[in-house]
Amino acid sequence: MNQQTITGPHQGQPILTASEPLTGAAGAMVLLHGRGASAADILTLAAEFNRPDFAYLAPQAANGSWWPNRFLAPTASNEPWLSSALAAVGDVLARVTGAGIPLSRVILLGFSQGACLALEYAARNGQRYGGVVGFSGGLVGADGEARYDSGSLAGTPVFLGCSDVDFHIPKARVLHAAETLRALGGDVTTRLYPNMGHTINRDEVDFVRGLMATLGR
Repeated sequence: MNQQTITGPHQGQPILTASEPLTGAAGAMVLLHGRGASAADILTLAAEFNRPDFAYLAPQAANGSWWPNRFLAPTASNEPWLSSALAAVGDVLARVTGAGIPLSRVILLGFSQGACLALEYAARNGQRYGGVVGFSGGLVGADGEARYDSGSLAGTPVFLGCSDVDFHIPKARVLHAAETLRALGGDVTTRLYPNMGHTINRDEVDFVRGLMATLGR
């Protein structure tokens, strides 16, 4: 991971946890909430995944938002919040690996704005993760903007699920994320659900449960 020392709006925010302590966990999941939501909200997914042998960690964004503008806006317009958010994710992952869980047993998952953050972090910090999951998200930045990707995902399973008519997440940007992450070495699965709302469905949850089973003890 590319670690930088950053002081920003998201540094010093709480990190909520659930289920197994890191020291005894079969694996870990870092969950990133959407705009206007909270770490407590996204952490309720732990019960849906029903894997109490995993450690779940959910950092809180300052004022409930990782950055102020849409993820489609020019990257510079979302600074310094974006860099602060990326650093916050890196800090959580460092906490996990510091407890002895390798990144190959860590799933990075987000919903909506949190999905955009998860995907952007993985693209900029290519490693072999246990999995990268974007529920209704895409990579950050304006169309055609230069990217700052690095490293290789080295076969990391990547799941992208979204409605095909999501007002917040254009279908084209989901497909762009799939193409970019595949080029970075990700094993990408993309599922576009007809006329679904801006939400998470059972098929998406079941996919992640299957992914977690591959990382079990």
